[in-house]
Amino acid sequence: MRVDGPAEGPPVVLLHGFGGSLHWFDRLVPLLGGCRVIRVDLLGHGATGGPAADADEQARAVAGVLASLGMSDVVAVGHSFGADVALSLAETSGRVARVVVVAQAPDYSDATFPPGDFLMTLPLVGALLHRFAPAFAVRAVAAHAVAPGFRVGATLVQQSLEDHKALDAGMFPIVLVQRRRRLAANPLDTRVRELGLPTMVVLGGQDRFYGARSARRYAAVGARVETIAEAGHSPVVETPGRVAALIQDFMTDT
Repeated sequence: MRVDGPAEGPPVVLLHGFGGSLHWFDRLVPLLGGCRVIRVDLLGHGATGGPAADADEQARAVAGVLASLGMSDVVAVGHSFGADVALSLAETSGRVARVVVVAQAPDYSDATFPPGDFLMTLPLVGALLHRFAPAFAVRAVAAHAVAPGFRVGATLVQQSLEDHKALDAGMFPIVLVQRRRRLAANPLDTRVRELGLPTMVVLGGQDRFYGARSARRYAAVGARVETIAEAGHSPVVETPGRVAALIQDFMTDT
């Protein structure tokens, strides 16, 4: 866990995506001036480790962290799979005042994932493929998570390798199989509508997983929708200044 910013600042919790860690927000945090920023490694990820967990269990763990810090009226920012966690946290904890969904479509109905990803969901096979994945394969996934042409520097490559090593392989079936079914039954746009809290959705115009095709769906349920045309699936890494400015504006948006 990391906590940055003044103790009296408005609280923001940053929730990373599948296969990531709190370090995916390293470029964003310094730009959220005046905010009290809380970051955690989700269960089965990063320094937290432990067994894999779905979004609801992740949200319970995050709620415990916020309770220990005495945080309420939090802006919950979720990137990719972290968006599911942010919404679940808002639905169940009573500690969230606003939600920001970053680079996540409501469901997988028109998602485009790398070929062969189903292999990672197979018992034993997936664990072995994860454990012995060559570095070039991990780098390729990191490159796919940003816009075409974005330079994936040495720091991001190294972080991707470390995050891959720390990831519990049990997250693959949770995200690629169970999550697909869950989103089909209860898409994120439906949950945003039912939640009724102020919500902003930030999409990358060059997101190779989802694109910005879901903008109309989110707008239809009352969310504020912002598309960063030049960003891919990781605006928090690619365009942190734009994301920080949007978050800070949204926090005061009435």
